[in-house]
Amino acid sequence: MTFSRWNLVPVACLRRCCCRCSSLLLVAAAHRRVSVAAARRRVSIAATRRRSRYMEETNTRSTAKRNAVVTGANKGIGLEICRQLASNGVEVILTARDEQRGIEAVENLRQSGVSNFVFHQLDVKDSASAAMLAKFIETHFGKLDSLVNNAGDSGIILNSEAFRAFRPVDRSLLKGIMDQTYEKTKECLETNFYGTKRVTEALLPLQQLSKSARIVNMSSFYGQLKYIGNEKAKAELGNIESLTVERLHEIVQWFLRAFKENKLQANAWHYNYMTCNTGSMTVEEGARAPVMLALSPDDGPSGLFYDQMNVSSF
Repeated sequence: MTFSRWNLVPVACLRRCCCRCSSLLLVAAAHRRVSVAAARRRVSIAATRRRSRYMEETNTRSTAKRNAVVTGANKGIGLEICRQLASNGVEVILTARDEQRGIEAVENLRQSGVSNFVFHQLDVKDSASAAMLAKFIETHFGKLDSLVNNAGDSGIILNSEAFRAFRPVDRSLLKGIMDQTYEKTKECLETNFYGTKRVTEALLPLQQLSKSARIVNMSSFYGQLKYIGNEKAKAELGNIESLTVERLHEIVQWFLRAFKENKLQANAWHYNYMTCNTGSMTVEEGARAPVMLALSPDDGPSGLFYDQMNVSSF
C-alpha cells in the first residue's frame, strides 16, 4: 500500500456500529520521519493556569511506559477510548478542540478513580495546533506509542430531536431534519480526511521513537467501497497498491466539485448519514475494538479491516 509522504505499514482496521455513528478503523505502524515546526497560540489566563498544572505533572512521567494520544476525546467514544486505555495502564494524552471541555473531561475521569491522563488542546484543522501537540509530547514524553484519530465532523446540519423521533428510511423525507451544504461538507473533509492526515504527519517523528507504534483512524461505516456508487472512484480507491495521498486529495476535490455543481447523483456519489446517538451499541462496546487495535502486539494482524472485533472486508 502506497501512502506517498506518509510511508505507513498497515496493521489493522475495523468497522463498528456505535451510539454516535457506524465507524471504520485503520491501524498502522509508522516508519518515516516528517519534519514538524513548532508554533504558538493564544489562550486565556485561566485556561493556561489550569493546563500548566497538568503539564507539570507530566515532568515525572516515565518514557518507558506506553502512552497514547486520542483526538476528539472530550466526549462519546473518544472519551471512552481514553478511559479504557488508561485502565490498561497507558498514559493517555486526551485532546479536544475546546480547551475548557477537554480539561473538564480529564477532571471527571480523574474523579472516577483513574489518574493517568493529561490534557492538551488540539484543533485538527490547524497545523500550528498539531505542531504544538507534537512539541508537548516530545518535551514531556519523548515518544508516542499509539495515536487514535477519533476527531470527526458529521458534515451535516441536524435537528437532533426531530431525527431521533422520526428516523425515516427514505432520505428525501429528511429535508428540514438533516441537511448537507457545500460549506459543511468542506468542513467535514477538512476534519475527517485532511485533519487526520495533518495530525498523523505531525506526530509521526515521535512514533519513530517508539518500539511499538500504532495509528488508529476512525472513519465511517459507509466509507466501505460497496457503498460508493461512482465506479471510477471505487476502482481507484480499491487499488491499494498504487493509491497515493496525492490521488486521494484529487478524488476528494472531485467529490467537492460535484457537490458544488449539484452533480452528486449524476456522478453516483452518496450523501452522508449518521445515527445521531441512536445506534445499537454503547460507548463502552464501541471503544473496545479501537483500544484492542491500539494495544495490539508487534506480531498482531497487519493491513486488515475489522467489523467490531472481527476481521472484515472493506
